[in-house]
This record gives sequence, structure tokens and C-alpha cells, in this order.
Amino acid sequence: MGANLDLFDRARRVIPGGVNSPVRAFGSVGGTPYFVDRAEGPYVWDAEGRRYIDYVQSYGPSILGHAHPAVLEAITRAASAGTSYGAPTEAEVVLAEMVVDRIAGLEAVRFVSSGTEATMSAI
Repeated sequence: MGANLDLFDRARRVIPGGVNSPVRAFGSVGGTPYFVDRAEGPYVWDAEGRRYIDYVQSYGPSILGHAHPAVLEAITRAASAGTSYGAPTEAEVVLAEMVVDRIAGLEAVRFVSSGTEATMSAI
């Protein structure tokens, strides 16, 4: 058995289906999902050391690639001021202003972290 299968077996004992989303289960295509060990630029490496081109790019957020130096610098700078407040921040206002300024007809935006919050906000 390989490291991916070992991790998948462990994961199935504690995570429903062994993965954090049904689309990652590989059930409809067969096989064992690969477990990412690390990523850099356009590549990911699995738990067995195999390198893949990451065509998924986290469905969009990693469009600059993984571990891009400018992104790492921005994350480090932001995290050094704290990571989660449970309260509004100036950075949130600045980002909202940037989004509203760039999209014609958009008057306001709310940033949320789940489909539930998005639905609650829309209602």
C-alpha cells in the first residue's frame, strides 16, 4: 500500500467518505484520491512524492500558483497583526470599496465564509 491509500484509509475512519467534499472522493472515476503534501507554483506533490500540474488551483483562489512570494508576503504581513477578530476591520472596508469601485452597478458587498451566511445575507 502507498501513502495515499494509507491516508485515505485513516481518513475514512474519521471523515465521512474519507475526504472533505464528495467531489474529491474519486468514487465516480475509481481509484484512490491523492493527498497533497506540498505545493509550489503550478505544481502539487502527493504524499508519495509524485508531482502533478495543479489544474484545479483550488477552484480559483490559487490562480497565481501556490506559495507565490507576493502572496506569502501579504499573508505574513496581515497575519502578524492577528488572524481572526470576530469584528470588522479597516481592511474589510478597503476591500469592499475596491470591489464596489470596480463593478459597475454594484452598490455594496458583504464578505462571508459559508453558503449559509450568503443565503442569510441575501434574505
